[in-house]
Amino acid sequence: MSEHEIYDILIIGGGPAGMTAALYAARAGKKPCIIDKTGFGGQITHSPKVENFPGTMEMSGNDFANRMAEQLLALDVSVEMGNAAGIQQEGSYHAVRTEEGGLYRGRSVIIASGAKHRTLGITGEEEWTGNGIYYCAVCDGPLFKDKSVILVGGGNSALQEGIHLSDICRDITMVQNLPDYTGEIKLRETVSTKPNVRAVFGTVVKDFIVNKGRLEGLRLLESGTGKETDLKCDGVFVAIGLVPENEAFAGAAELDQDGYITSGENCLTRTAGVFAAGDCRVKNVRQLTTAVSDGAIAALAACRYVDQL
Repeated sequence: MSEHEIYDILIIGGGPAGMTAALYAARAGKKPCIIDKTGFGGQITHSPKVENFPGTMEMSGNDFANRMAEQLLALDVSVEMGNAAGIQQEGSYHAVRTEEGGLYRGRSVIIASGAKHRTLGITGEEEWTGNGIYYCAVCDGPLFKDKSVILVGGGNSALQEGIHLSDICRDITMVQNLPDYTGEIKLRETVSTKPNVRAVFGTVVKDFIVNKGRLEGLRLLESGTGKETDLKCDGVFVAIGLVPENEAFAGAAELDQDGYITSGENCLTRTAGVFAAGDCRVKNVRQLTTAVSDGAIAALAACRYVDQL
């Protein structure tokens, strides 16, 4: 990459939204560049089995990411490793600087930085992610058909996940650190009607129970009494919220109170030539299909913007 090279579209993030944006941009004859701190795939790589992507009976998240990477490499899409630290205007161009000291210039920018799942913060959690610990009931719930699972969380997301899992799993134990659920009343009422869902309140997760290289349950701690209990299960779902990583882009895009970019289905931001796609923006549904949809929409919008310069 030349220090003076100008790309048509800089894409921050190499997840499904960012990869799709690069694919559409390259096929439209534009010159895109993906800037990502970890490589292709994003959160989808944590899903061992994806069965809800149209036209594909079954695939792993890694398979999806690898196939997309092959498509992009075949189109000679540029990829730069780095953690984007901000977007600045430099004359008629946008400049993205990285924490590692990189500087990339483009006629337009697509922010596809995604959102990461809030974790329990317990040693070993990363090791068991996708191999006992999961963060998406829609994606991975079918792995536990007629099995026993623990669901950590008590807000709207957790209640929705619990309702979904109740139709799949044999039984579900919801572990909430507060005295009651914190989600909407309607969701609480629905969960309470599910005979295979029980709740444990005022309790936090202290550790993982591992036996012969396999996650078999959680060690729970009652906040009020300090009592510890081991609870066995076939799998653990964590639904304690998402964390967007958009602080660095607050100068170019408006953020809501939770840190998501306030961009609608058109993927526009308040800054001309800067677009937002995927889980990083405000939206009701965060799935693989909605991420790739955003990537296509943002890329086509960016192409139109570049053509009008």
